[in-house]
Amino acid sequence: MQDKGFEDAKPVIAALKSKGFSTIGAAGSYWGAKLVVELGKSDYIQAALRITVSFLELKAPIAILGAEDDIYSPPELLKTFEDVISYRAELNGYVEIFPGTSHGWAVRYNVEDEKAVKCAEEAHQNMLDWFC
Repeated sequence: MQDKGFEDAKPVIAALKSKGFSTIGAAGSYWGAKLVVELGKSDYIQAALRITVSFLELKAPIAILGAEDDIYSPPELLKTFEDVISYRAELNGYVEIFPGTSHGWAVRYNVEDEKAVKCAEEAHQNMLDWFC
């Protein structure tokens, strides 16, 4: 799946570059997070952002937004990634854990839950700020 996504991303990135964009960022969640890592290993993108984590093998700067309660990426794992980012200065990234959130909080949330909406909006703003 990621191989196809990687190949599908190439013409999109080429089209952006043909429009004059010289710096490209990619964001991914769940399966898309692995695609972001693959793109981050290449020279196709210059910044990466993942919601959920499992691999940290890229060379592009990365921001990781994590949930406080996530069986797939628990805070202990996020702390390990934070340590790796600190150790590998070329990654120029950060890890942020959103208190009171659980897996999927930034993309699957109850729009009637004021707290959930606030956390998701903060994550979305962090994504925009990171790419800027």
